[in-house]
Amino acid sequence: MSTGQSINYEGRIFTALANSESGEVSGQTLFYYHQEAEVLWAEYYGGEVLKGFLVGKVLEGGRLEFFYQHINQNMELRLGQCKTVPELLPDGRLRLHEDWKWMNGGLQSGTSTLEEVRK
Repeated sequence: MSTGQSINYEGRIFTALANSESGEVSGQTLFYYHQEAEVLWAEYYGGEVLKGFLVGKVLEGGRLEFFYQHINQNMELRLGQCKTVPELLPDGRLRLHEDWKWMNGGLQSGTSTLEEVRK
């Protein structure tokens, strides 16, 4: 799935196509990505997520490794980590295949798929 190319995430916006049952991100959640060199960060919100942030790094082939934290609609603080493999779609957008796990609460793990939103 990896593109094998260098990917710049700066200014890209993503939303969820699919998520495991124990996840809190949905198609109503938007992720606003930023990047400087190998440093990656994003703000996200929508659906069950009131406000969230992630910070991590871009690895070879555009893969991502990051930690995320957010506060949900129940006013619970959630914390987790994620490893992501990008897929370049024929129209030039990205699809992100994520393996994640919570680091608080029930400590569940899951997978999600995010897709870049056209501006």
